[in-house]
Amino acid sequence: MSLSFELLGTDGPARRGRITTAHGTVETPAFMPVGTAGTVKAMLPQSVAETGAEIVLGNTFHLMLRPGAERVAALGGLHKFMNWPGPILTDSGGFQVMSLKDLRKLDADGVTFRSPVDGSQHRLTPERSIEIQRLLDADITMSFDECTTWPVEEPAAASSMRLSMKWAERGKRAFVERPGYGLFGIVQGSVFPALRAESVATLTDIGFDGYAVGGLAVGEGQETMFATLDTTLPMLPADRPRYLMGVGRPADIVGAVLRGIDMFDCVMPTRAGRTAQAFTRRGELNLRNARHRDDPRPIDEHCACPACAHHSRAYLHHLIRAEEILASMLLTWHNLHYYQDIMRGLRGAIESGSLGHWVAAFTREQDLGDIPTL
Repeated sequence: MSLSFELLGTDGPARRGRITTAHGTVETPAFMPVGTAGTVKAMLPQSVAETGAEIVLGNTFHLMLRPGAERVAALGGLHKFMNWPGPILTDSGGFQVMSLKDLRKLDADGVTFRSPVDGSQHRLTPERSIEIQRLLDADITMSFDECTTWPVEEPAAASSMRLSMKWAERGKRAFVERPGYGLFGIVQGSVFPALRAESVATLTDIGFDGYAVGGLAVGEGQETMFATLDTTLPMLPADRPRYLMGVGRPADIVGAVLRGIDMFDCVMPTRAGRTAQAFTRRGELNLRNARHRDDPRPIDEHCACPACAHHSRAYLHHLIRAEEILASMLLTWHNLHYYQDIMRGLRGAIESGSLGHWVAAFTREQDLGDIPTL
């Protein structure tokens, strides 16, 4: 395998590891900020790095439509194009294609769809998805899959999963092995244990550099998601990284790490930052609320991000009410910094064998809620 993963320690099922790619290393557990169109919204690349993020996520679907994978390749690849020198993982585009219910036609070979940007017609197959990700120069390429909808009956979930497994095999054949680059397979099967087991068996037989768990955080609820992870993760190879796609809230991430997940991505911290929401050790804040307009305190007194180090809740509330762009920039920076703080805390707790104590303290602070205005 071309991508290396070193397991540095464990605390129960939780894992502390390191992924080495062509563009650098990633300490795990890791959270990947989402840079769908070649940018983490409202953030400069160096600002993203300053939060502690080591890897970002780009998206095959959006980048193939605009500006085009061939254009990005001609300009030196996505790292140079967006000025991010570190590792990049690219989503295969399967989720976006699934969401285009009225604009796409799916068959056994791939998907034909009309662009939501300009209405032009495009064809995306497992081979083309892999090719686009190679043109983008993604360190970690994701298999093209059909994202199973929710809710779903077991026969439909089985059909969807088996199509994804056929596409995974085709994608593996199309992937060009290079030092420091890897391909991840995606486990599907919705919430049905037998289907998840079948998917894992198929993917491990094909052989991938890492394994993602897809089709969760789509409305099934945290309890069901954790139950699915409990049955799925023990079946995956211990010497490969495990990636839970599209998750999530801080409590979801902590619970998934406890079960053995190594990698996460989600638009939640950046999207929340653009809609006046801040994640903190004591839960979530809505800085649009009037109760913050005279509050001189930072969002979180324990946070070292620029929003907390230099600005008050009152100022942030003012920026939001005035619809100033700086509000989105500062709140996004804060949220990404907080998420990276969680990952730093988890890594340190696993290393020291104190994960149980760390999780208990995290849960206790979240349950206390925000301190009222003094």
